[in-house]
Amino acid sequence: MKVPSMLICLLLAASAVAGEWNPREKFVRSLVDDVPRMLKSQNRETGRFGDEPWICTDQNLVFPLAAAWAIKDKSNSYYHSAAVLEAVMKGGDALVADQDKNGMWTFRKKDHSTWGQILMPWTYSRWIRAFALIKDAMPAERRQYWEKGLLLGFTNISKSCLGHVHNIPSHHAMALYCASECFGRDDWKQQAKQFMAKVVAAQQPGGWWVEHSGPVVAYNFVYGEALGLYYAMSRDASVLEALRRAAVFHGTFVYPDGSGVETVDERNPYETGSAHGKVGFTFTPVERNVGLSFTPEGRGFLQRQFQLRNWSVAADEAGCHLLYGETGPAARLAADNDDQLAVVGNNEALVMRRKPWFICMSSFVCEQSTSRWIQDRQNFVSIFHDRTGLIVGGGNTKMQPFWSNFTVGDTSLLQHKPGDENPKFKPKAGLVHIPSAAKLRANKNAPGLDLTYDGEDCRITVQPKGDKTLTLICEAQGGSRSPNAIPSVGEEDRVRRTQSTEAHVVFLPRLGVSVTCASGKTIKLGEDAFEWTAADLGAWFEHGGVRVSVPPGARLAWPKKRHSPYTKDGHSELRDARLVLCLPFAAGTPKHEVTLEIMK
Repeated sequence: MKVPSMLICLLLAASAVAGEWNPREKFVRSLVDDVPRMLKSQNRETGRFGDEPWICTDQNLVFPLAAAWAIKDKSNSYYHSAAVLEAVMKGGDALVADQDKNGMWTFRKKDHSTWGQILMPWTYSRWIRAFALIKDAMPAERRQYWEKGLLLGFTNISKSCLGHVHNIPSHHAMALYCASECFGRDDWKQQAKQFMAKVVAAQQPGGWWVEHSGPVVAYNFVYGEALGLYYAMSRDASVLEALRRAAVFHGTFVYPDGSGVETVDERNPYETGSAHGKVGFTFTPVERNVGLSFTPEGRGFLQRQFQLRNWSVAADEAGCHLLYGETGPAARLAADNDDQLAVVGNNEALVMRRKPWFICMSSFVCEQSTSRWIQDRQNFVSIFHDRTGLIVGGGNTKMQPFWSNFTVGDTSLLQHKPGDENPKFKPKAGLVHIPSAAKLRANKNAPGLDLTYDGEDCRITVQPKGDKTLTLICEAQGGSRSPNAIPSVGEEDRVRRTQSTEAHVVFLPRLGVSVTCASGKTIKLGEDAFEWTAADLGAWFEHGGVRVSVPPGARLAWPKKRHSPYTKDGHSELRDARLVLCLPFAAGTPKHEVTLEIMK
């Protein structure tokens, strides 16, 4: 079967108009309604916002408050409010007071951990945009105080922060452009423009940016936000096509409930919904940023996401859209189709919608990175159903082989030691948990993926069989389909390798919801760990409205926690753990079939 290219699929996605994007009235109301809360959160003596411990990103509120002060609208009672202006000025004063000699702040998190000194991009971009809005209304002495701090920071951002294309330097470049206009610095303006040209050039044809190998789905929005705000300020038309491609990419990799598809992401695992306000350390409404408002495809994405969230909007993003965004026709997304198969790039990923099922498969593989930020590419399949949400998948992590679709060897050789801030991320010899090669099988009825683990050939096939039933097939061939992969492989080695190979079906848990088994065993998912054998389980287990068949020899394990790059010691919360069905292979058992049945 010849599968349409990504470009063809995406052009089809934009062929219909979803409506008109013009959210001004809703966004003004959201911004205005949040002003009292923001003002109440400020210490009037210090100017600091938020609770203890104070962190510099608490001061990000200076921007939405400045937006409320600056936006003239009949519904905005805070327009040119003296109280709001004073709150903004005190907020910036607090930032100046806490700067070190280089304009940096201590990178502190609410868990009291510190990560050194930083020219925090999310704060500098909001501080300079707030300054652009209120500077002409500031008393001379206050303005000079702000200018001293801002010039200190942006001088060092210009000198040291634009060395390579990455999501943080992209955000810095956008803010530097704003600073260039505020301070009449043409050199900064040209520097920002040249850097943004590099950002555009670094984008892949499929609409994503790479930070190691393959897409960074969640951080892709950060690139889009930086380019979008830069475009709003500069009207540099050279970035528009990159914004369009990014919008189309996100319009493809989005689940029917608005959640981002994590399967191809090398940085972040799955997060429910599109209403969260940060990814990792990135304090920005990533999925609904202003960069999406400049193309029909992006406006279609925004329209769909906000409708799914009943137009819930944070003050920061409301202010951004009101000050910088555009309105206009919104294109219908590929995600709105009931039946489609889209293949991305050079057969690097596929998305299949067979309503009510949504399936994603990734063939992005790469050498394992020793960076804590780049996750192991180990979990290549996600399965979503309209009634239950995401069932199988959940993305990648590090130091957790049970999140891998297959492992060859001893899984105990890779595990995180609690409290270890500098772990060795690669496993000891004797375990392979990431593949060296992957190949998609883009069959419209039963898409599949072939994976190679150090000479062990493994295969996953997904077969939707109706609105409520789907079969997942996992196979391991003991190296028999690639005899040249192991130079001295013999029959004894084949048997040993087959017996050490295991498939993992990784389930998204519902905390507090029972796992019920055919045997009669039941437990609510919580802190209590368990590992049940096939005899314990019986023919099936049920969880979250899905009944899962249990092959002979299988076992069910909970909780398989992730390593979090955003905590210094790598610990993660129980909500981020996975429920894993482990399927060991044997010489006479090269294949396991697992049936998912929707019970709702």
